[in-house]
Amino acid sequence: MPDESSVEDQLAPGGLRQDTTSEPDHEPEPLTEAQRRTLVRLIRLAYPHPDFPDGPYQRAAEAVQDAVGPLAEGLDQLDAEAGGSFIELGDDEATAVVERIADSDFFGLVHGTVIVALYDDHEMWELLGYEGPSFDKGGYLDRGFDDLDWLPRPRIEEYTAEQRAEVVPPAGGDH
Repeated sequence: MPDESSVEDQLAPGGLRQDTTSEPDHEPEPLTEAQRRTLVRLIRLAYPHPDFPDGPYQRAAEAVQDAVGPLAEGLDQLDAEAGGSFIELGDDEATAVVERIADSDFFGLVHGTVIVALYDDHEMWELLGYEGPSFDKGGYLDRGFDDLDWLPRPRIEEYTAEQRAEVVPPAGGDH
């Protein structure tokens, strides 16, 4: 049934149109503790930062659980692909399993959610050294754009050689 409210009723402050569609047609699927650990391990293997804490990965797993429909089925298939328990595999074996499922719909859904949820996590920003957006602070140019002290200073020289002839014919001319 179409939404019968007026366009004016759907405008948010600033004139942006609000989403007036209904909530997703599924409730987040409850996962067993083993399935939840499997999901966090999958995310850690797909986005490896070995020294980072579990918090951002667990929050990304919650975002996946909220966004993806048949999650438990995909996690059970991941265990089956692992020949038992995915979380009990060593890193090399588990990585090989992830590589085998990388083209699956299940992994595509997980990846599409995690890539945003994990790297939009403010704890992850701090761990990666990202200071956040700078548009409201005047941009990066005078706020650390050139603070990459681990790179060599670029050699900047004026081009002094003879100018090269233009090789592109002028627009609208005969070819």
